[in-house]
Amino acid sequence: MKSAYIHIIGVICVLFCGYFIFINREISNYVQGLEYRTAAATGNSLYEEIRQRAPDYYLPAEDAKIDKIWKTIPGISGKEVDVQSSYQKMKDAGKFDEKKLVFKEVTPKVHVKDLEPAPIFRGNSQKKMVALTVNVAWGNEYLPAMIKTLQKTDAQATFFLEGKWTKNNPNLAKMIVEEGYEVGNHSYSHPDMSILSNLQNQEQLEKTNTIIEAVTKQKVKWFAPPSGSWNDSVVKLAKEMGMETILWTADTIDWQKPSPRTIISRVVQKAENGTIVLMHPTKPTAEALEIMIKELQAKGFEVVDISTLLDERR
Repeated sequence: MKSAYIHIIGVICVLFCGYFIFINREISNYVQGLEYRTAAATGNSLYEEIRQRAPDYYLPAEDAKIDKIWKTIPGISGKEVDVQSSYQKMKDAGKFDEKKLVFKEVTPKVHVKDLEPAPIFRGNSQKKMVALTVNVAWGNEYLPAMIKTLQKTDAQATFFLEGKWTKNNPNLAKMIVEEGYEVGNHSYSHPDMSILSNLQNQEQLEKTNTIIEAVTKQKVKWFAPPSGSWNDSVVKLAKEMGMETILWTADTIDWQKPSPRTIISRVVQKAENGTIVLMHPTKPTAEALEIMIKELQAKGFEVVDISTLLDERR
């Protein structure tokens, strides 16, 4: 009986504490809201200044779209001033401070997933970023050096793995992911997918995804067709499997083994906001990579992977 009584008292205490915390939070929210409403209603000069100047900092969201030339163009979020939060940060000083403005994200209404299937050649032109992609079906000996360079320069890249290569080189595939890089689908056996049947292409994609996910534990969401050869049915099939088709803006043509300086020039001179760079693990690419990244960074570009470039957030 005494134990039951103590248990009941304990339950009542827990309920009371929970209720007290809830009421305290609601009172705090009410007081804060009242403060903002009072500030607005009484013509508080700081609050009014923030509210009146807010439109000067507004950036509209941009919807994803299909471009006649560049096909799928990802959208990008806008931003607007959070007047209440900004006021809260400035009220103690009692004056407007641009550095203390707080912004809210404005999400696009149309996303890449909402569009008809079409490949992606570049990111949004408002993002000061360049994305590196590495198509891997050979060149094992150059991968460790390229990854070391990426780490040294604080850059990212997306590695598109051939399924057969991944099956034969599971340790290298795991190493890429364990070092923090994302991987994508580069078909199973590197065929010209534009001339295969839909069933054959489905086998190429499904088999590769199964192997990559089994080896690396990373879910695949990007697909790079071998040799950049594609048609509408391939892109549609990839999208139905939850993957967007990635091509490129700047091609290093490194499989022809040009000089490192030629590779650097081909990328840096062509780089613009949203550029996607195509590379392979070759000796000249491994030698060019560090200088290429540093020159891109010197021009103000953040060197990222595909997921970061195509993310709607600024």
